[in-house]
Amino acid sequence: MAFTLDRFDLDAFVAATLAEDLGDKGDITSAAVIPADAVFTGVMDSRDAITVAGLPIAEAFFRALDPEVEIERLVEDGQQVPAGTDLMRLRGKARALLTAERSALNTVQHLSGIATMARAYVAAIAGTGTTLLDTRKTLPGLRVLEKYATRMGGATNHRMGLWDAAMIKDNHVAVAGSVGEAARRAVAAGIEHIIVEVDRIDQIEPALEAGATHLLLDNMGPETLREAVALVSWRVPTEASGGVRLDTIRSLAESGVTYVSVGRLTQSAPAADIGLDFTQG
Repeated sequence: MAFTLDRFDLDAFVAATLAEDLGDKGDITSAAVIPADAVFTGVMDSRDAITVAGLPIAEAFFRALDPEVEIERLVEDGQQVPAGTDLMRLRGKARALLTAERSALNTVQHLSGIATMARAYVAAIAGTGTTLLDTRKTLPGLRVLEKYATRMGGATNHRMGLWDAAMIKDNHVAVAGSVGEAARRAVAAGIEHIIVEVDRIDQIEPALEAGATHLLLDNMGPETLREAVALVSWRVPTEASGGVRLDTIRSLAESGVTYVSVGRLTQSAPAADIGLDFTQG
């Protein structure tokens, strides 16, 4: 089954990434050192305990340069695996495998790093009833892939872009004059999903009265969040956001909020330690 994601062109991504690496001269090292008819066997493995993401994309890199490459995927995206786990075996043209190696590894390392961090945050709020959300704090051009990775880690995607929900924040409020007026303008524009960011308790009722359908409770501590949740009383979903860390997320979730959003999942997740070793033949 082909790997597909909404709003993502896998072939175009692979072609552009390889073109960036190959330039106008190609892989001059492999061309000079590796015989054209050489065959390599390779094993991609994880050096750390990780949640896997990106293997189908890695496979696409290798197939783009050697359509006849033999690939055996040993685990699937979304699986949690211990250190030392073999992820993929492959056998094909040596030059092609070496040329695709860095692009394939970079992708799997980056996406698995995101998935692994997301899984840790999901585990930290297990049993609270709160859902982990990602954000728009993604690398330009990689949003669809990075948000795919957060899903593999158990998070829920939130706002794929500026088009799928209104998000009224401080700068919008400053121009509109108040959270209520900003929300009323969004309602008048016919927007169905209107998220309003509030950083004070006294902004909650004006936002709700004006038509907010979701409240983002910004940089509030656990006690303030409890007060806010009680005031909202399930009229709309509530979301805790702002500076959330792994050591603080559970106390925020236990306030009763519907969601906690974490920007660092895509903004600063470290790459997973994944290797790819080749042997001739």
